Amino acid sequence: MQDRVDRYTQAYRRRHHFRYVMLLPECAAFVNHTWERVVVNRRRDALRFQINLLGIEPAIWRELLVPARYTFWDLHVAIQDAMGWRDCHLHEFHVSTHGRSSSVVFGIPDDDDGFDSGYQVHEGWEHAVVDFVSEPGTVMRYDYDFGDGWSHSVKLLEVEAREKGKKYPRCTKGERACPPEDCGGIGGYRELVNALLDPSHPEHELMNGWIPRGWTPEAFVPSTVHFDNPKIRWKWAFGEEESGVG
Repeated sequence: MQDRVDRYTQAYRRRHHFRYVMLLPECAAFVNHTWERVVVNRRRDALRFQINLLGIEPAIWRELLVPARYTFWDLHVAIQDAMGWRDCHLHEFHVSTHGRSSSVVFGIPDDDDGFDSGYQVHEGWEHAVVDFVSEPGTVMRYDYDFGDGWSHSVKLLEVEAREKGKKYPRCTKGERACPPEDCGGIGGYRELVNALLDPSHPEHELMNGWIPRGWTPEAFVPSTVHFDNPKIRWKWAFGEEESGVG
C-alpha cells in the first residue's frame, strides 16, 4: 500500500511541477521541519526578492521577480544584472538551515586554487532556490568579490503567480547605483564618493577619470535593467564543453 502511495505522490508532483524542498543530506532537518508547508509551482510561480547591499548608507537595494524554477546560478546572474555588477569575481550564497549552526553554501567550487575555505561549496547550477528558500521572510546572504568583500542580504518577500505577458526576471524597484567594480570595498567606495562630490579633493579629477562613463552614486532606473540569459552566461563562464546547465 505504501509503495502505491509513494508512486502516486511522485507522479502528482511531476504532473504539477511541484517540489517539496531539499536535496542535500545535510539539510534533512530542514526538510523534516518544513516539507508540509512549502509548495511552489515552478512553472507558474515567481519569487519576489529584495536585495540590499550591506554596510552602505543611504541603502543600495533592488527588488526582483524571478521564475520559481531558478537555480542559485540563475539567481546569481539576475542579482548581478540588477545591481550593476560585472560578474568578474567569485560569489557565494549562504543559506541557514534548521538544526545546523553553519550555512549551506552555493556558488562555484574552486578546489584547485590551493585555498581551503573550511566549508563545502555546492554547485549553484545544480540546486533550485526553492529547494532551500520558499517561505516568505527567509533571508540568505549573497557574497560577491571576496577581495572587496561585498555582502548582500537576499530576502524572499513573496511567492506569487506569474502574470501573462510579463517578462521574467525583471527589476520592479530599487535605489542608487551599485559601486564600481574593484573600488576597494566599503571603505574605498566611501573615499570614491567623497572625492567625486568635492571638487577641491586632491583625487577629484583622478576619480572622475576612473569611474565608468555616466556613473553617479544616485543614478538607478529599474526599467533600464537588462537581464542576460543565465544559460548563456554559464557557457560564457565555463565553456561549451562543460556540463551542468541544460
